[in-house]
Amino acid sequence: LSSLKKFDEIKKANQAAAKKLVEDQLSSSSEDDDEDAEVKQGKILDKTFTIYTSQTDGDASELERTRQYMNEAFQSGAMTCLICIASVKRNQAVWSCCGCFCIFHLVCIQKWAKDSLFLVSSPLTDDDFGKKDYPWPCPKCRFEYKRSETPSRYYCYCGKVENPTVDPWLVPHSCGQICEREFKPSCGHKCLLLCHPGPCPPCPKMVTTTCHCKKAKAVPRRCSAKEWSCRLPCGRTLLCGQHACENPCHAGDCQPCPRVSKQRCICGRQTAERLCASPQWQCDQVCGKCLPCGNHTCEQVCHAGPCGDCPRSGKRSCPCGKTKFTLPCTEDVPTCGDSCDKVLECGIHKCSQRCHRGPCEICRQEVEKQCRCGKHTKRMPCHKPYLCETKCTKIRDCQKHQCRRKCCSGNCPPCDQVCGRTLGCRNHKCPSGCHRGSCNPCPETVDVKCNCGKTVIKVPCGRERTIKPPKCKQLCSRPPTCHHSTREKHYCHFGRCPPCRQPCQKTLPCGHLCPVSCHDEALVKQTGLHQSAGPWEQPSEPAFIQTALPCPPCEVPIPVECLGQHEVS
Repeated sequence: LSSLKKFDEIKKANQAAAKKLVEDQLSSSSEDDDEDAEVKQGKILDKTFTIYTSQTDGDASELERTRQYMNEAFQSGAMTCLICIASVKRNQAVWSCCGCFCIFHLVCIQKWAKDSLFLVSSPLTDDDFGKKDYPWPCPKCRFEYKRSETPSRYYCYCGKVENPTVDPWLVPHSCGQICEREFKPSCGHKCLLLCHPGPCPPCPKMVTTTCHCKKAKAVPRRCSAKEWSCRLPCGRTLLCGQHACENPCHAGDCQPCPRVSKQRCICGRQTAERLCASPQWQCDQVCGKCLPCGNHTCEQVCHAGPCGDCPRSGKRSCPCGKTKFTLPCTEDVPTCGDSCDKVLECGIHKCSQRCHRGPCEICRQEVEKQCRCGKHTKRMPCHKPYLCETKCTKIRDCQKHQCRRKCCSGNCPPCDQVCGRTLGCRNHKCPSGCHRGSCNPCPETVDVKCNCGKTVIKVPCGRERTIKPPKCKQLCSRPPTCHHSTREKHYCHFGRCPPCRQPCQKTLPCGHLCPVSCHDEALVKQTGLHQSAGPWEQPSEPAFIQTALPCPPCEVPIPVECLGQHEVS
C-alpha cells in the first residue's frame, strides 16, 4: 500500500509537470505572441536603421546583409556556437570574429585559442618558446589572430561597452549606441547604425567626385559608389609611347597596347609582326660575328652590344686548375701531369687520377658507413648510401601513430593518415590529416524545413535534431478525413490536424440537417479494459479511440397534435 501511494504521488507530479510544459509551449507558440514578437522586432530594426535611412532618403536596399545577421540574432536557435554546437542566448558572454562575423561563446573561443596555441608551440624546445608570437585561427573562416588578441572580456559588437546589459528593446549583445566603426574599405566616414552584429553597410554619405579619366564634370554620388566611369575613351598615352588607350574610362593603369607592328629582333637580323607592348625580342640565330682575335666567331644567341673578347685569350688554367698557361687562342691547354685532387661528390675524398679533362669518377674507397638512424654500421663503397631495415618506433606529431619508416633519421614526417574522428555534429567524420587536440567544427549546413517544405532555414550540421522547425505561413494542404469537402483554414504544421469544427450538415431521417459540430472523428473512452496487476504493468491499449458517432436526434420543434386531436403544441 505504501509503494502504491508513493507511485501515485510521483505519477501525479509527473502529470502536472507535463501539463505545465504543454501549456507553456502552447502559450509561447501561439500566433498572437508570434505577431507581437514580430512587431517588436520590426520596431527594434527600424530604430537601429533610422540614422542610416535618413541619409539615404529611406532607401534600405544596402542593408539586406546586415538585416540578415540581425534577424538571426533575434530568432531562437539561429545563432549557434560552432565550437560547442549549442545555442547562443541573450544573457551569455559572446565574441564575434571580425573576418566572418560568426558569434561564439566567450569561454569556448578562449579554450579554442588556448588549445590552438598549445598545439603550435608544443613541438618547440624551451629555448624557442616565447620567441615568436604564433597566431590562432577563427574556427570558421581561419582568419588569424595574434596571441595578444585572445579575447578576455565580453564586449558589445562595436566594442565600446564591456558586459552590455540585457535589454529586451535592443538587439541581443548590443549596447544601443551608434556603431561608429570605420567603413571597409576606409573612406574617412563611420558607421551610422546602432551597435549591430555582422558587417557594416556601405557608406551612405554624399560626396562630389569625378570619373576615372577626370574628363567628366564632378557630380554628387554615394561615398560607397564614388568610383564611376563616364564610358568615354580613356585617351591616355600607352607605355609604347605611340598609341593612346581606346578602352572606356577605367580605374587603374591602362592595359598593354593591343596593336601589332613590325619590329626587329635585338641583333637586327630578323623582322616579325609583334605586339606593340613587347618590342624587345630575341631570334634563335647564333651571333656568328668575328671576335677581335680573328680566329673564332661569337657563339652567343641574338644579343645587343659588342661581342666581347675571345674566351680563349689570356691566361688559361689546366683542367685541375694548378698550372696556368699563356697560349694562342688557337691552341688547347694541355694537362699538367699532376694529380687532380678535386673533391669528389662524396665531399670527403679527393680524385686520385692525374690531371684530366671531363668529370671525375665516383668515389670507390671502402669506408665504415653508419646508417641514417645511427643504429648500425657497415663497410662498403663510399658512393653507396647505407639504409638499414630497422623501422622507427617514435610517435609522430599526432601523438597516436608510430613512424614505421625504415632507417629514420629521427626527423619523422607528419602523420599521413586521415583523422576520421566523429565531429561534434555526429553526422560527419573529420577529413583532416591525423592531428592532436579538438577537430575543427563541421563546415556543413543542413536545411530544416516545415512540414510542407516551402519554408526553409539553414542551421549548422548537428543542430537539426534540437532546433524547432520554422513557422510556415502557408495554409495546410492535407485532404480532409471527415465527410466535408474542405478543411477549416489553418497554417502548415506537424502532427495531426486539429479536429473539424464545421457543422455536420448531414441529412437526418426527418429531413433536417444536423446542426452540431462534425463528429466523424470523436474521441471515445474505451470500456472493459484489462485491469493492470500493479503500477509496474504498462497499459496495452489506448484509453481513448477515434471513431465516428451517429448524429444526435433532431431537436427542431414541429407542431404536434394530441391523441384526441384537440390541441396542437
